[in-house]
Amino acid sequence: MLGSALHGGKGVAPSAAADPSNAGQSAVGSATHLRHATRMTIFDPVSKAATDTRRRGFVQCEGEDAVAGQLLRPQFDGDRESLLLAGFDTYQRLVRLERIDGETPRRCIIPPRCWRALLGGGAATVVMAHNHPSGIAWPSDADMAATRDAARFLRTIGVDLVDHLIFVADGHFSFRTAGML
Repeated sequence: MLGSALHGGKGVAPSAAADPSNAGQSAVGSATHLRHATRMTIFDPVSKAATDTRRRGFVQCEGEDAVAGQLLRPQFDGDRESLLLAGFDTYQRLVRLERIDGETPRRCIIPPRCWRALLGGGAATVVMAHNHPSGIAWPSDADMAATRDAARFLRTIGVDLVDHLIFVADGHFSFRTAGML
C-alpha cells in the first residue's frame, strides 16, 4: 500500500520488484523494508549541521562591511553586554540608533520606548546587534528567541529585520549569513 503510493501505483516497492526472491511478497512488507533502509540513510550527525551553521555565520573583522565594522562595532565595550537597534530608511540611510544596556543576564528585553523611538523615526529596515563579552559568538537560546520575536513583531508592521549581529573581539556572527533569519 505505502509502496504503491510512493512508486506510481505499481503495488510493489522497487526493492521488492528488482529482487526475484521477493516474488509474491506484499507491498506492505516491501515498504516496511524500504522504510528501515531510508531511516538509516537520511540521518546526519547533529554536530555537523551546527558546525556548518556556525562556520557559515561567522564573519572575521577583516570581512566586516561598513555598517558592522565602522558603525556598530565601535559602540560596544568589552566589559558589558549591550544591544543596538539601528533603523534605516528606504534609501538605506541611518535614521535612528537605539542602545539598550544589558541589565538582566540571559534575557533580552527591548523596552517599548526604544521601539517607538526607532519606528517613529521612519525606519523601514532594522539591524539588531549586540556583543558577547565572553568571546563566544554563537547565539544563545535567548538570542534566538529575541531575534524570532523581533522579526515577527516588525513583520506585522511592514518593517524588515535585515540581520542580527553578535560581536566578539575577532569578528561577529550574522543570523542572515547563517541562514537563521
